[in-house]
Amino acid sequence: MIGILNAVKYANSLNYIVLFDDLTNKFDTVLKKIRGQGKITEANIDESLREIRRVLFDADVNYKVVTKFINDVKERSLGQNVLTSITPGQLIVKIINDELIRLMGSEKSDIKFSERIPSVIMLVGLQGSGKTTFSAKLARFIKSKGRNPVLAACDIYRPAAIEQLRILGKQINIPVYSDDNEKDALKIAAEAVQYAKNNARDTLIIDTAGRLAIDEEMMNEVTRLKNALQPEEILFVVDSMTGQDAVNTAKAFHDRLAYSGVVLTKLDGDTRGGAALSIKAVADVPIKFVGIGEKLDAVEQFHPDRMASRILGMGDIVSFVEKAQTEFDLSGAEDIESKLRRNKFDFDDFMMYLGQIKKMGSLSSLLSMIPGAGKALKNQQVDDSVLVKIESVIQSMTKAERRNPALLNGQRRRRIANGSGNTIQHVNKVIRQFEDMQKMIKQFNRDKGRGMMKKMKLPAQLMNEFKIN
Repeated sequence: MIGILNAVKYANSLNYIVLFDDLTNKFDTVLKKIRGQGKITEANIDESLREIRRVLFDADVNYKVVTKFINDVKERSLGQNVLTSITPGQLIVKIINDELIRLMGSEKSDIKFSERIPSVIMLVGLQGSGKTTFSAKLARFIKSKGRNPVLAACDIYRPAAIEQLRILGKQINIPVYSDDNEKDALKIAAEAVQYAKNNARDTLIIDTAGRLAIDEEMMNEVTRLKNALQPEEILFVVDSMTGQDAVNTAKAFHDRLAYSGVVLTKLDGDTRGGAALSIKAVADVPIKFVGIGEKLDAVEQFHPDRMASRILGMGDIVSFVEKAQTEFDLSGAEDIESKLRRNKFDFDDFMMYLGQIKKMGSLSSLLSMIPGAGKALKNQQVDDSVLVKIESVIQSMTKAERRNPALLNGQRRRRIANGSGNTIQHVNKVIRQFEDMQKMIKQFNRDKGRGMMKKMKLPAQLMNEFKIN
């Protein structure tokens, strides 16, 4: 808790997520060897880069992209003088990190808005890529930034597409313009523009139709929409898990539409990362957003430097801090911190703590943002249902037991197990986790002067305690 709170407080002074498990684990093996290099020679550079080439091919990265990446790393490595403050291995790792960042676009690419009302954003892509869900995620995202969006249901072919968008719009309290009787997407889009103007909506997000494969009819329709609407942004939405197919489709769409940005969906299920590493270089268009889950808040702007850190297993505390700033109740956190410092932390506070963590996202996604957590939990499953099980135990306690855990003798623990539908062993483990957390916080308070990175490890340790087998 204190680690999360300090992450919020020091958001502007910290710069530091593991996402592609398979790719990251393979890179980790290679980088261990590289870091051990005593000097930079062409022979050991070639040996290291052969292994990296194999890792990238296994990740389904485009062949031309891999070749150029390897050549660029080699050229930079052999042309560098090693400073006395770093080892040759560290220098090579830095070069690899820098080249990964450059490969994925160098810097964040923000979404553009026009001065006209409404500013039009059009989403295109194949059926099943996640366009409709992402359109709602994007609307929610830009609403949080102060915009006033409206969604337009222009997918008139896929069954239930319009109804799906209406349901999503209702969940995020954003209007959806649709017309069940109109079969011309161009007319629906034009009417949606007028609706936006009449209702003071400054941003119009167009959800277009897709197909199972690229065909002339689909491409003609989205081209007509582009010509008629003159959108400020055309975002190509693609399933990152399709690897090289995603890259090939991205290029085909760009040849026809010259879209302005890419959205990689389902990134949380992508263990390889081939699309993320290839698509910018092949299509020469920036990745602007990534989808990292099914919930409507599970979307992030794409930061090449942070993604490179994820891939290399270095963590990304900045994204963790931003998530905490957005979702965390700071006043509640400060209240809990005060209780921890005064040794007044009880199970009611523990419940509040768990609720705050659940608001921030899945345990696996949060742990992926903590440097070192991915390695610590390697090959272990982190199941979000454990939080529900912990809550069920606490909810089966009386008010007196929550306030005074010392009351929890064997008889009371058996009652709690029966009441929560858990085993006595499970109840004992939850109580032990609570006690361990208190000890950990006390230790943290004693060691608080030992540096910020120690503080940042605390959430990973705490969340590691939540695993219940």
